[in-house]
Amino acid sequence: MAGMSGAGETMENWPEIEKAASEKRRELVLQGPNIDRKIQTGGLNPNIYSLRLLNYLEISQCPSLVEIHQGIEDLTHLQSLILCRNKISTIPKAVGSLKSLKVLDVSVNELEALPDELSQLGELNTLNVSCNKIRCLPDGLSRCTKLSTINISKNNITRFPEDIYSTHLELLSTIVASENSIEELSGDISYLSALKNLDLSNNKLTDIPFDLADCAKLKEINFKGNKLKDKRLEKMVNGCQTKSILDYLRAGGRGKGKGNQHNESEKESSKEKDKKKRTDKRQKNKKDEDEVDEINRMVVKVLHVTDSETAFTVKVAAQVKDVRPYIVCCVVKGMNLKPGNALKRFLTAQIKLHDDMCGKRTLATIATHDLQLLHWPLLYDARPPKLLKIVPLSRKETSAADLLRQLQFEAEEQRKQKKRQNVSGLHKYLQILDGKENYPCVVDAQDQVISFPPITNSEKTKMRKSTAELFVEVTSSSSLQICKDVMDALIVKMAELNKFTFDHKEEVHSDGESDLASVAEPAPSEMTSSELVVQQVRVVDPDGNLKVVYPSKTDLTSEVTNLAVIR
Repeated sequence: MAGMSGAGETMENWPEIEKAASEKRRELVLQGPNIDRKIQTGGLNPNIYSLRLLNYLEISQCPSLVEIHQGIEDLTHLQSLILCRNKISTIPKAVGSLKSLKVLDVSVNELEALPDELSQLGELNTLNVSCNKIRCLPDGLSRCTKLSTINISKNNITRFPEDIYSTHLELLSTIVASENSIEELSGDISYLSALKNLDLSNNKLTDIPFDLADCAKLKEINFKGNKLKDKRLEKMVNGCQTKSILDYLRAGGRGKGKGNQHNESEKESSKEKDKKKRTDKRQKNKKDEDEVDEINRMVVKVLHVTDSETAFTVKVAAQVKDVRPYIVCCVVKGMNLKPGNALKRFLTAQIKLHDDMCGKRTLATIATHDLQLLHWPLLYDARPPKLLKIVPLSRKETSAADLLRQLQFEAEEQRKQKKRQNVSGLHKYLQILDGKENYPCVVDAQDQVISFPPITNSEKTKMRKSTAELFVEVTSSSSLQICKDVMDALIVKMAELNKFTFDHKEEVHSDGESDLASVAEPAPSEMTSSELVVQQVRVVDPDGNLKVVYPSKTDLTSEVTNLAVIR
């Protein structure tokens, strides 16, 4: 059967695998019709399981691939395993041996079950099993204590396993479980203290537990398409914002039957006690916050947009849906990058976010621009590689196709260097675009490409020490929520860096080096405040309908003690 070669069989090697082995590559992407034809002819080449240095493996868009062999257990350094858009019907138990695995994506396959050995993946933070035929999730997921995102949408799941509500899952922030047959949501959902995004649309729920309102960080919920007993609540979930729904649940809803009055009164008494505890805790936290010296406080002020012509707007073209569909943007004013190493510190912080929270740009990509160099409105588009023209950072104008060829050549030259196994710089992100017919880009009103995620920005709009107003974009092929979370983290980091610059009064000397000017008086032209102003940017569809605005009321809700967000 196609896709079912054993690890012990001998067969002619594939050039892609030979190249990865000879160059000691850490990433390998196999996808599309050419790979599918090879699998159809002789199955997935088992030599792939000998590439033990791999930390990123993607095999996708191959309908002939129906099985992954147990030899996968030999790839012990894997951090990301992407097996989406195939016809895989089983996942081997050996996947539990991948102790370093952080991202597992087996979406759009033919899976009916998942192995219990998934619970052995202690480093797993992202699990995507959407668009399969799965009937239930394996028990033991609570042992995956670093889980942040679970996507189980478009399956045949009827219930959540009990341990999904475990307090051990203290990092679980996103659950997407739309289009299943889930009949009940337990009140124990409140134990998920980090939950921000919950999508249970188009299931078979009849009730929503009041306890959901106790999820303090909850930003977005979706219960559309469920036939709820409480018709007022059903109407609310189909038309109201998250806050209104949570307020309704927090108030206890309505329509309690007489036969349940005693039990309900006991519940209300218990809820009142819990509510008092939460109120006392909030008051204590507020007191602690008020005691923070004003001189240490970071301030971020949010400016709300209107529908006027002066509002910053980014239109999203229909073509990006199949390439990199998610984007959030904002404008940041008040950032002082002139003194000393302020710009260098900011760029270093951005790189760290890319490596950590953005999963080396596989989950999301940040781009920052000098606002004054942009021509509005902007378009988020997807174009063929040969037609996408950009002036990359520190390079001459080129097409995206030529740029990737040049970067690939440079990467190969790096690998030829003695003792060099990895590649650095932009070269390490090349595999993210493998197999894409069109590449994503942000284009200004003069049809100049200012951004080519996840590879590079344009030299024409790059940040400089003189930049005082920034346009910031975060794009992702994973989810809108990851875009928002990354943007939240970036703005908090910008506030911290701006406060550091303001407090330490760095100077620039003629030799270009900087000192902390502890005895120097600030010049009149220097910043008088570290306050940042974040102005909303509207992202709209081709017809001008609003898709997302950032920051919304539910964004920028950081628990950083000395950060004050003024809306």
